[in-house]
Amino acid sequence: MRIGLLTEGGYPYVGGEGGLWCDRLVRGLGQHEFHVYAFSTGEAQEDAGWVPLPPQVGRVRTAPLWAAEDDGVVYGRRARRRFSEHYGELAAALCTATDPTAPDPQPATAEADRFATALRGLAELARDEGGLVAALRSETAVRALERACRAPGALRAAREARVPDLLAVAAHLERALRPLSLDWYEEDGLGAVDLCHAAAGGVTALPGLLAHHFFDIPLLVTEYGVRLRTHYLTRPDASPAVRSLLAAFHGRLAAETYRRAAVITPGNTHARRWQERCGADRAKLRTVYPGMDAAPFAEAGESPEGADPHTLVWVGRVEPAKDLVSLLHAFAEIRKEEPKTRLRIIGGPSDPEGAAYRGHCEALAAHLFPDEAEGPHSVGANPVSFEEIGGPGPATPADAYASGAVTVLSSVVEGFPAGLVEAMLCGRATVSTDVGAVVEAIGGTGLVVPPRNPRALAEACVSLLRDPERRVRLGAAARARALELFTVDQNIAAFHGIYLEILARTPVRRLLLDDTGDPLPFATPAEAHVPGHWTDPGHRAVPRWAMDTPVPATETAR
Repeated sequence: MRIGLLTEGGYPYVGGEGGLWCDRLVRGLGQHEFHVYAFSTGEAQEDAGWVPLPPQVGRVRTAPLWAAEDDGVVYGRRARRRFSEHYGELAAALCTATDPTAPDPQPATAEADRFATALRGLAELARDEGGLVAALRSETAVRALERACRAPGALRAAREARVPDLLAVAAHLERALRPLSLDWYEEDGLGAVDLCHAAAGGVTALPGLLAHHFFDIPLLVTEYGVRLRTHYLTRPDASPAVRSLLAAFHGRLAAETYRRAAVITPGNTHARRWQERCGADRAKLRTVYPGMDAAPFAEAGESPEGADPHTLVWVGRVEPAKDLVSLLHAFAEIRKEEPKTRLRIIGGPSDPEGAAYRGHCEALAAHLFPDEAEGPHSVGANPVSFEEIGGPGPATPADAYASGAVTVLSSVVEGFPAGLVEAMLCGRATVSTDVGAVVEAIGGTGLVVPPRNPRALAEACVSLLRDPERRVRLGAAARARALELFTVDQNIAAFHGIYLEILARTPVRRLLLDDTGDPLPFATPAEAHVPGHWTDPGHRAVPRWAMDTPVPATETAR
């Protein structure tokens, strides 16, 4: 089959977030052909280029979301009227107040349909006229948004929106709706694939929605981190009106994506709960854990005795969400109980904020643990070290985990803890904070404490440092769990089965030919020609005569 893989800021770009699992998926499913439709997130990412592509990637088409040149499309009077109508309906759906807990769900359903109709109307307008970029930046868009905010029944936060707020929301909607203006929605583009697989929700899945609308292409949505949740955690300095309107847009887009998707694959139960709260049908949900390559960690996992019994290891990206401050305060308590213990913090920052945070943590470590010298003529060593993989520290992540007896995770915000799974593959006992999908990942193979609680974190670490037999048992159980649930093979097998499941209940839309060029018989199921939901996987109606009249068995002689 031919898969249209939709990505944003990931595959096939070098170093793209989420690109690794896409690359493993494409390489593991060599029997299928992949067409990659990718959004880039910055000029630096485009300059870095692509990763080496396997032969099963038949096409790659890219588009930038970080910049859009004026398409030069000038609308006539009729096109301007269509744009004003559809954009006004979209804005009205964002501004209208609905109560999701009300006993009558009709208002919420009506607004969802209103949003979907407006979105499809804008897509059809872009297809007919050649683009929406200039229209989305026009004064007409801002005035339509203002009318929706001032209309009766609008949300209070929307009614309080001022001109700067309206301009900010209109600019964000212009960026989010850029996929509508692309030339991907043709018979030789997304119309030629058998299945669209969006590697994330939100704007990434928008081309899949349009392919479903124009060509009835089934859509599969995979989310290892829910984009709607990420939106709620950003823009803390924005005004209430901006936050309310943008939250409404992303919420409506998520709900429409889940409604149109054939199957939704969250990466963990934490993401699944978010999807259900946003309206995803439970019957469509299939939890598929991300696949990790276990080979680099095999040597460390098979020789746990090589770890230093007095060393704690933290591995990850240095940023405020990892809460290294609480870890350092916890380590101060650990040193009181176990003076020989060392802490290795292995990882570097990814942005200026992370670099500033690392400097703050280094200063705190120097304050909490002054150099300890055995005599007046010797130099002491701080028990906390800050290192990076590939530098003066360990050469690989496996070496980092293998250097300590206990791996610690101290985050306050976490999606799926990939670093924790790597430690499990190395057979290491773990102490983690109860955030995100941590409990789901480790099961009963590690200790879990509340976040931002240095005392509880210290007590858990001390208990494992003093009990080597327990460390070995937990490490062996963790490695067995990781090999069973979180490997590349199980991830690829799960998606291969889901691909076949979706295509098995999707009627063939194109004329299929055999090797001689003749039409392939029985390529289209007979029920595909009958009006009704005959291809749905649910219960099918049975004629009354088939239930009431028994059919006697007969034997036919040769």
